[in-house]
Amino acid sequence: MLIEAFKQLFWREFDSLAQGAAYFHVQPVTVRRWLDGTVPVNPMAEKLLLIKARGYLPNDLNWQGFRISEQRAIIITPEGHEFNPRELDGFPIWRDQYYALRARHGVIERAPVTPSMPPVTVYRGGKRQQPAPWIPIRDKLK
Repeated sequence: MLIEAFKQLFWREFDSLAQGAAYFHVQPVTVRRWLDGTVPVNPMAEKLLLIKARGYLPNDLNWQGFRISEQRAIIITPEGHEFNPRELDGFPIWRDQYYALRARHGVIERAPVTPSMPPVTVYRGGKRQQPAPWIPIRDKLK
């Protein structure tokens, strides 16, 4: 994104440098440097500004298939996994716990995946033979 486009979009979305800095979680001096062009704009700040301005995720291959549900306040991945902001906030802790377990117990190998058996079909499309008519036992003995 060009600096002029970033400036226009920034001032359309925010009323002050402090408000923009709070949104990007940086100091106001950083935002001032972005706006005057002395420091290149952080690419993630550009994407966040586009998300805020457009109301959806950027048109980027990295975000293809991801959705945001504003009613439920979740991000939905292409595989259907749902994450709320608290879960995303705790993700670094989960990752650190995982690496600590791997360091302590070694690499955990998964069992090999065996292919599933073909399904058993009970109904064979009307090819069954009709059973023999019932004959009472008494009639056979006479």
